[in-house]
Amino acid sequence: MATESAAEAGGAEGLAEAPAAAQEIFGERFPSAQRYAELLATAGVQRGLIGPREVPRLWDRHVLNCAVLSELLPADATLCDVGSGAGLPGIPVALARPDVSVTLLEPLLRRTTFLEEVVRELGLDNVTVLRGRAEEMVGKISVEIVTARAVAPLDRLAGWGMPLLRPYGQMLALKGDTAEQELADSRAALTRLGAVEWAVIPVGEGALGAATRVVQVKAGESPGGVKAATRRAKAARAGRSGGRPAEPRTGGRRRR
Repeated sequence: MATESAAEAGGAEGLAEAPAAAQEIFGERFPSAQRYAELLATAGVQRGLIGPREVPRLWDRHVLNCAVLSELLPADATLCDVGSGAGLPGIPVALARPDVSVTLLEPLLRRTTFLEEVVRELGLDNVTVLRGRAEEMVGKISVEIVTARAVAPLDRLAGWGMPLLRPYGQMLALKGDTAEQELADSRAALTRLGAVEWAVIPVGEGALGAATRVVQVKAGESPGGVKAATRRAKAARAGRSGGRPAEPRTGGRRRR
């Protein structure tokens, strides 16, 4: 496999040992989480998906920082990780929560190729990789949870992510120290996009020492607002008339 050979060729030099909290968070999938960190530190760096300076802090700053998002997810949820990049936060969440069905949505081919290889190597049968932009997927993807990390400012991100939600779903955006300010600046846009409730939620403090700050945006009956509802209706009509949605690709089983 391309990912494996790249990892073996480079070696995971500089990657710190997994913190004790990782075993608790990932449980039986801890070995897979270790392998994912190795792939980020090797093939991920070589392909430009992770900066080389991030390797020593991959566990705390990236893998575990994303995995604790799983604390906010209901059982058996459906989730779309928008602009997934190297699989953050989608893959750590999928590793920590095998009950959650995760779609990694990413527009760039080199990134989706990496994601497919990782999903296949780790045997993640609860993960699907889909190449495309969020705005192209309205009416084709409908999930309970949308996640994102370091993709765009909150108002723009909500414009992409909220239309993919089912009624009363929620968007979870990892925002760090900018969370409160971005939320304050985005309230008018969130209201237009059908949001009815929002807050900054700290997660993972017990496991990480410093909490991950997540902007939680809850949708009402019409996620994404009027324009999204119109686009969903148009996509539904196209489907009934024989139009075909984008086909997901996965390294595990294919979900229908």
